[in-house]
Amino acid sequence: MSRITMQDVSVMSVQYVQHTFNYYLDSMAKAGLAKVDLWGGVPHYCRLNYKSTIEAAQQALQLRREIEARGMEVVIYTPETLAYPFSYSAPDPVVRSRTIDYMKQAMDDALVLGTSRVFLNTGCHPRDLDREEGWKRTVDSFRVLAGLAENMGVQLVLEQLQPYESNLVLSLADIKRMLAEVGSPALACCVDVVAMEAAGDTLEDFCRELGDKLQWVHYSDSHHLVLGEGNYGREKLEGWVRTLERYDYQNFLDLEINDSIYWEDPHSSVQRSADYLRAFLPER
Repeated sequence: MSRITMQDVSVMSVQYVQHTFNYYLDSMAKAGLAKVDLWGGVPHYCRLNYKSTIEAAQQALQLRREIEARGMEVVIYTPETLAYPFSYSAPDPVVRSRTIDYMKQAMDDALVLGTSRVFLNTGCHPRDLDREEGWKRTVDSFRVLAGLAENMGVQLVLEQLQPYESNLVLSLADIKRMLAEVGSPALACCVDVVAMEAAGDTLEDFCRELGDKLQWVHYSDSHHLVLGEGNYGREKLEGWVRTLERYDYQNFLDLEINDSIYWEDPHSSVQRSADYLRAFLPER
């Protein structure tokens, strides 16, 4: 049975969207955390800002140097694709092509940043159009990306979303179907515990039915709130960690404390969550 420690806790930088990347790194250091989930968006690192692959790689490499100089590392890259102007399922092939090109660039960026993991989700298909047609286009898009990822040695990690975010992959059943239809070793699963609860699934089911396809966990209290300040409670939050340990989960517990109420003071949200975890996770 594996043992999860504070060394296995990462933090997505998205809640620092109104602060500089150096502020995020300073916050991580103060909280005693060292594993970076680098969200790819302004004002931190956004691939759309750079005209060439070389220019983007230079900036990504500079970020990596700054991260590693603090004894930290990037463990996953999360390019922003949830909404406009990207879509894997859009009826317009121009939009789908742009999205695939952008995600190919994200895979390049991830390797420069020092990680082979790239995060993705399905986004939302236009709700007034046929969902199955959107599903098929998403499968086709993911097959292209997975083929590229296989050749590059990149692991794509797909999460399920909540109904207000998407009408495509929302549940364990949807995840299993998508993984089966794409059919690539380069596509794995992230379970978002908030979306999991919304769908009525359990972490036990994800672990049992997906096995080593479960490669990532987005972890927070209800509504992506600070740990201990939502509705889940200590028994459930700690119980999920123990479930992961029983199933020998080998990757990271990724704090996605993601609500605009924390934008003014994101450090406190991460510090409080880290303090909460230290009540039942050893440092090493």
